[in-house]
Amino acid sequence: MTRVFLIVMDSVGCGGAPDAAAFGDAGSNTLAHIAAACAAGQADQGRSGPLSLPNLDALGLGAAIRLASGAATPGLSATPQGLWGAATEVSRGKDTPSGHWELAGVPVPWDWTYFPTTTPAFPDDLVAEVCRLAGTEGILGNCHASGLPIIAAHCAEHLRTGWPICYTSADSVFQIAAHEQHFGLERLLKLCADLAPFLHARKVGRVIARPFVGTCDDFRRTANRRDYAIAPPAPTLLDWVAGAGRATHGIGKIGDIFSMQGIGSLHKGKSDADLFEHLVRLGDQAEAGSLTFANFVEFDTLYGHPRDVPGYARALEWFDAALPRFFARLHPGDLAIFTADHGNDPTFPGTEHTRERVPVLGHGVGTRPIGLRAFADVAASVAQHLSIPAHGPGESFL
Repeated sequence: MTRVFLIVMDSVGCGGAPDAAAFGDAGSNTLAHIAAACAAGQADQGRSGPLSLPNLDALGLGAAIRLASGAATPGLSATPQGLWGAATEVSRGKDTPSGHWELAGVPVPWDWTYFPTTTPAFPDDLVAEVCRLAGTEGILGNCHASGLPIIAAHCAEHLRTGWPICYTSADSVFQIAAHEQHFGLERLLKLCADLAPFLHARKVGRVIARPFVGTCDDFRRTANRRDYAIAPPAPTLLDWVAGAGRATHGIGKIGDIFSMQGIGSLHKGKSDADLFEHLVRLGDQAEAGSLTFANFVEFDTLYGHPRDVPGYARALEWFDAALPRFFARLHPGDLAIFTADHGNDPTFPGTEHTRERVPVLGHGVGTRPIGLRAFADVAASVAQHLSIPAHGPGESFL
């Protein structure tokens, strides 16, 4: 039996979402704007020249960007040799759970709860619950913020009082930053796990633990981040595959995003480089008829949110250069799909995700243009390739 590897390049959008303006994201285009910056010599830190992604472009990356948005793609002009197209999301969000669930065949049927852009941002009963669970007399932050600046602003007071640093973003999320030694990593994780049901009942999508170490003058966030996501509202592609008696593997954040539902084995690491080694190993070892579902998060967390164009370009080029090692391990008949869950245009104002279409590229089924599709079509196509029933709204493009 053939296998499928579904690989999400977190935030690697390609513009053109028809409802981008409703999200304040009209004109955003993660890939096209990175390519333009590289071609203009504006992303030469640690790299140089036009954006070079020969393996993804050979599958049809440049063509997918042009299809999705009509944008120019300097450096990405190959004639597609793989399956290629772009997908549009229908869920009313531009966050990680919405994108992944819909790719897995389950569009989100509700409106997420978002916190207001006021200070304080959180209702009194939520603050009281955090304090009760943490055993503190208060919290710090209580606003919309980016992770590094808010830690810098409140680090000294956090170390002095022991109060957790709580903040949110444009996503449906409640984040808690705390020092691994002074506050305690296990204490932080338990706080987030205990708080999650309270917020999930209010349709807040995720509670995220954001541990850090070091001094206030020299701190860094660690790889011990943990997301406590609300469970999907219906069985997803992972459940379909597991229910058919097949093996399922999650790489990276997939376990958190899907609350471990339908995941037989989870493979984690401290970096995307670690996660890529899991992908290569599973290219050798994954069982016949299995699904491997991977998320590579650093495009989003390390480069999209901080608006680091050269860093994003370097990460894309590293990932592309590593792909031949993975391709060499695939078996005849295997399908590898590369896609994304949303955008995070590093040239766009602000620090948040951007509402974009995403590329859909496939290795293993020959040259196949698929046009503009729905996110849920990815799940339907994976199910067809694995010869199992699909239970979502998507239509296969195979």
